[in-house]
Amino acid sequence: MNSNKHLSKRIVVASVVAASLIGSLSAAQTDYAAETVVEAKSGVTAGIITTLTTAQADAFANATSIATETETEVTVVAESESAVDSEWANRLMANVDDYLSIRAEGSEDAEIVGKLYKGDVAEVVAEGEGWTQISSGSVTGYVSNDYCVFANDAKELASQVCETKATSLTAGLRVRESASEDGKILTVMPEGDTAVVNTEAEAVDGWVAVSYDDCEGYVKADYVEVAVEYGEAISIEEEQAIIAAQKKAEEEAAAAQTTATTTTQGSAVAASYDDVTLLAALIQCEAGNECYEGQLAVGAVVVNRLRGGAYGGSIYSVIYAPSQFGPAGTGQVAAVAAAGPSGSCIQAAQEALNGVSNIGGCTCFHRNDGRAGIVIGNHVFY
Repeated sequence: MNSNKHLSKRIVVASVVAASLIGSLSAAQTDYAAETVVEAKSGVTAGIITTLTTAQADAFANATSIATETETEVTVVAESESAVDSEWANRLMANVDDYLSIRAEGSEDAEIVGKLYKGDVAEVVAEGEGWTQISSGSVTGYVSNDYCVFANDAKELASQVCETKATSLTAGLRVRESASEDGKILTVMPEGDTAVVNTEAEAVDGWVAVSYDDCEGYVKADYVEVAVEYGEAISIEEEQAIIAAQKKAEEEAAAAQTTATTTTQGSAVAASYDDVTLLAALIQCEAGNECYEGQLAVGAVVVNRLRGGAYGGSIYSVIYAPSQFGPAGTGQVAAVAAAGPSGSCIQAAQEALNGVSNIGGCTCFHRNDGRAGIVIGNHVFY
C-alpha cells in the first residue's frame, strides 16, 4: 500500500466520522441553542465545538473512537512496509568518494584514529545528533553523520559501490565463454581464487557471470560461493604499515624489472616440430595477450623446468605435469596446438628452446600480486 492510498483512506474515514456526527446531532432533539464553531486544523477534518446534550456527546465519542481505531490500523500498515532490514539495522556506510576520517571523539578537532573508505561498513555503537560512535575492523571512534548513510540507505549504497565476488570451491574451475557446458573454455580458476561477479549481466539459471584473468565469461553456480565483499575501516597504524610495504614492493619490482630486460643465451634444447608447436600453444594460453617479452619468459620457465628434471624429461611431460599448467589440464593447449599457435608465440617458443632467457633460472610464474620476483607485463616470475 502506497502513501496515496493511506491518504485516501484517511479522507474517507474523516468523511464518515463527520457524516455520523452530523446525523447524530440532527437526530437528537434539544431545546438548547447550539453555538457551533468550526476550526481548521492542519492534517485533520475540521473539529466541531458545540454545546451538546448527553446523547449528542455519546454519539461524538463513539464516532471519535471509530476514527482513532481506523487510523491506527492504517498507521501500522505503513510502518510495516518501511521495515528496516535486520542485517543492516545497526550498520552505516560512509557516503564519500574516497574516505571519511574516524576521530577519537565527536569533534572536528579530535585526533584521527582511522579511516572509513568508500565501500567500508561499520557497526553503530551509539548514534548521536551530529556524531556517531562506530566500530569497524580494529577501529573504534566517531564519524560525522553528515557524511554517512544508515540502515536501509547503507544497504542500498553497498549494492552500488561494493563488488560481488565468486570464490572457486574446486580446483580447475572452467570459465566458459557462454553459459553452457559446450561453451568455449577461456581459462580456469584454482580452488580458493576469486572472480568479480558481473551483476549487470543477464541472469542464467545455474551459471554466474564473472570477470577473471582478463576474461569475461561464466562459471557453474554449483562450484562457487557468491558474496558481496564489504570493506572495513583501517587504523592509521595499519595504513602506515601498508604504505611502507607497498613502497618496498615497488622498489623490489623496479629492481626486478631492470633484471628482466637482460637476456641471456644458454645452451639449446633438442626439440622436434611437435615440441615447438606444443610449447607455443602453452605460451599462447598463458601469455597470448602479453608483450613478446612476457611470452618468451613463459617459454623460458618450461625450458628451465626441463633442464632441472623435476617436472619430466621432455617438453610434453613438463607441460602436462600434474596440477602445473591449468590450460594443459583443461584441453585448451591441445586445442590451440591443433588450430595452430600465433606467429609471436611460435617465435618465443623457438627462442626459449634455443637457450634464450630473460628471467634467469626462474621456474615459476603467477599473476602479479605484489610478491617478489621479476615482473614482466601482468606476471611475476620467480
